[in-house]
Amino acid sequence: MSAGKYKTIDLCAGIGGIRRGFELTSRFENVLSAEIDQFACRTYQHLFGDDPSHDLTSSVFKQLARETPYDVLLAGFPCQTFSSIGLKRGFLDVDKGIIFWHIVQILSDTRPKAVFLENVGNLVWHDKGKTFQAIITALEDFLGYRVVGVTRNDSGQLEWDDKSFIRNSKHFGIPQNRPRVYIVAFDSKQLNLDEVSWSKLALPTQGQRTIYRSLDELLEMGADPKYYLSSGLLNTLENHRKRNHENGNGFGCAVVNDPQRDEHIANTITATGGSGKERNMVIDIQETIPGMLHPRKHSPLNSKCIRYMTPREWGKLQGFINYAFMDDDGVDSFSFPEGVSENQQYQQFGNSVTIPVVETMADFIAEVLAKGSLHS
Repeated sequence: MSAGKYKTIDLCAGIGGIRRGFELTSRFENVLSAEIDQFACRTYQHLFGDDPSHDLTSSVFKQLARETPYDVLLAGFPCQTFSSIGLKRGFLDVDKGIIFWHIVQILSDTRPKAVFLENVGNLVWHDKGKTFQAIITALEDFLGYRVVGVTRNDSGQLEWDDKSFIRNSKHFGIPQNRPRVYIVAFDSKQLNLDEVSWSKLALPTQGQRTIYRSLDELLEMGADPKYYLSSGLLNTLENHRKRNHENGNGFGCAVVNDPQRDEHIANTITATGGSGKERNMVIDIQETIPGMLHPRKHSPLNSKCIRYMTPREWGKLQGFINYAFMDDDGVDSFSFPEGVSENQQYQQFGNSVTIPVVETMADFIAEVLAKGSLHS
């Protein structure tokens, strides 16, 4: 292990986006990982040389975590309904298989100095706010951690502004409208957290660098014809969007680099892989495309030269490609293992995090750890 670096464990690791964000600061190194998706595990091991194939809910992994000295727990955990029955039974009741309660148990057993959690932006409103309230209460009241953005009123009740946990990738140098919830907490038993300073502490609201000024700098034009929509499919999508708008709904396809749009920025990419790509279509003019017959299409390619974004472009939208794995000479070492389908590539990028956002959060955590005096 490198001297002076904080050690992390990477839970619900996916393909390692959170881990990589922390590593990019040169202030953290990972010592243990857990992921159960076999396809994500292959990519993770390919990128980092570590096999993350562990089930964090198992007693075997929990024992391994207890035996592994570390400083910061990382987790992009799934959002599941927190049953009222589970809450009444106590915060360590894991009968319902809710991943967060297993994370709480690991935190209780291992007491790292800090916690970093990431989830979808809707988490703060999920189940009318009950889910988020349960998470904050577990961290603050049950475990004794202090959550950034949470204070107590004169009656000792926890208070917070939901918006203080939501940060958007578009403010961190990446042209993707991706609001996400970030929860950062510190162990008050190990860190001397001054109350005055704590009340002013807030998560970063923007990054330190602009990686792409707009989507136009990110897109790779002249794409393979397979990414272009057939005229029949495009017509279906456009009609679907029209019907939705007429019914007062906003859902539908979107051409995110349309010259008529004020801002060229991608919508949130999703983990659904094969579906959802229609929300991030682009115009990519090639003279040979209109009317081209493609063996995988049921009708000729569309005359507007509209296509889906490529997996590489999704990788750039998350900071994996052309950023997080670049060496000092500008050589990008990111790749997928051989045999990973494009559908899996879409899913793995969509299910991951925007690395530049995580990197900024990691720097913030390192600064707090460096300033907080440790109790003896």
